[in-house]
Amino acid sequence: MSALSMKIMTDKPDLQNAYALEGPNGAKKLYADWAGTYDKSFAEEMAYRLPKSVADAYQSLSQEGPILDLGAGTGLVGECLTHLGLGPVDGTDISPDMLRQARGKNVYRRLFESDLTQRLAVEDGAYSGAVSAGTFTNGHVGPEAIAEVLRILKPGGWAVLSVNSHHWEAMGFEAVIDRLENSISERRKIDIPIYGADASGEHANDRAWLLQLRRS
Repeated sequence: MSALSMKIMTDKPDLQNAYALEGPNGAKKLYADWAGTYDKSFAEEMAYRLPKSVADAYQSLSQEGPILDLGAGTGLVGECLTHLGLGPVDGTDISPDMLRQARGKNVYRRLFESDLTQRLAVEDGAYSGAVSAGTFTNGHVGPEAIAEVLRILKPGGWAVLSVNSHHWEAMGFEAVIDRLENSISERRKIDIPIYGADASGEHANDRAWLLQLRRS
């Protein structure tokens, strides 16, 4: 284990440590510690806007389900989709502790643990839609997972994924998506804020791309 990983495991869970994660074990540890307070200590305090932005964008593109919430966490996107009358919604996350919180919200048909950098235990074309907020970001999932997202979509299905703007550039998302053009019939991205006006701290003005991909 690196010195950075050891530091993450001993520090309190917060956004800075989340961005510095190294590998699945570090993620499971951090989110195990954070799961019970995540919605209040992060989502509410930072006026976290991505879950609603992702859900609203999906509604504007498609009314169809089932939908898979990738990196579902405590279920913030699932709540937004359900409030919009969309579903059924399944969710997956690397952290069983975060999924436990999501399960308590009773908005998911099914929840299962997975690592998005690996093949999901999902059949090809199983979902009409895929959504993700805050998972394609620093220290988390990179562009290598885009091919897997497309694989689990049926032809014509939409994926709506938030991608941290800095992460987009640093990890070369554009080039990876270009290589997948034969699997994509439509693509667009919109620049959006991650947090609301009440957010504070060095990441308060961070932005993301709202990436929208349609499976060919």
